[in-house]
Amino acid sequence: MDRAIDAEELLDGPLDDSDALAANLRDLARINRLSGGGQLSLRAVRALGHAGSILDVGTGGADIPALLLADARRSGRRLAVTATDSRQEVLDAALAVRPSLAAMPDLTLAVADGRHLPYPGAAFDIGHASLVLHHLDERGAVEFLTELRRVARLGVVVNDLARGRWFWLGAMIVTHTFAASRFTRRDGPLSVRRAWTQAEMIELMRQAGIAPVATFSGFAHHRYAIAAR
Repeated sequence: MDRAIDAEELLDGPLDDSDALAANLRDLARINRLSGGGQLSLRAVRALGHAGSILDVGTGGADIPALLLADARRSGRRLAVTATDSRQEVLDAALAVRPSLAAMPDLTLAVADGRHLPYPGAAFDIGHASLVLHHLDERGAVEFLTELRRVARLGVVVNDLARGRWFWLGAMIVTHTFAASRFTRRDGPLSVRRAWTQAEMIELMRQAGIAPVATFSGFAHHRYAIAAR
């Protein structure tokens, strides 16, 4: 399947439908939980060693930061996560869906553009991004990964969809069966068409000056997480 380079998802446009946006964040959290997407990030973060701080770029509903923090608490480790999104509307919707985020220990929510992060070099142990890179073209993806590398001391974790006809069909079935938001039903299958294959993602990482040290795949190989240094 060729990459749909000129397509635009609803989430890339105006976000003035707050109900649809909130429903989309609920859908994505449910998909992350049921498909093991959050667990892929957890395994990749562990592969980079002990992390005391993580920057999550493009956090959406912040369900993966919440998962990482819960895992750290169970293990008796101290972890601080800064969860950013490029649009305030997304963070507002995340808080509306899950008000407890506002008081969650060691979690900071902030607005930041992943291609121009407002943090000094090596400010965090790990830079993490889930379901973000497929929104970008090659140049933007390399810029994004370069910035993530700049602010991360130990390494970078990228979690995203894999492109393929069977994966697209699976996304069509899942989103049109379970999704509550029109954003999810429209964007889910399109995200698969816009996604980078694992080999393409590794090449983008190479261009950004980072190299994979561990890769993890979803149960159907529809999704992957790459830990890189």
